[in-house]
Amino acid sequence: MKRYEGLFILNTAGKEEGVTDIIEKVRSEINAAGGKVETVQKMDKRPFARVADKKHSSGFYLNVIFEAPPAAIAPLRGRFAINTDVFRVSFTNAPEPVADKK
Repeated sequence: MKRYEGLFILNTAGKEEGVTDIIEKVRSEINAAGGKVETVQKMDKRPFARVADKKHSSGFYLNVIFEAPPAAIAPLRGRFAINTDVFRVSFTNAPEPVADKK
């Protein structure tokens, strides 16, 4: 299992109160693919620097660090690409956690 970092831009147009439901759906998709979610960092809603579609001028950003087999990343990309609650997603390799020096 490798450690990954997923940056999600959630499509919250008209459903600001449903962000926690969308986060749980993202978590369950990762778990269903054989992954294990370590941390979920909710970020604020931010406007886009370049607006491609006037319907989507901003999005709610979410950072998820998880472990998954490398073969699970491509199917996850596919699942999130057809999910209407996820506007964009990007997966990168996450660095290993640094041990505390005491």
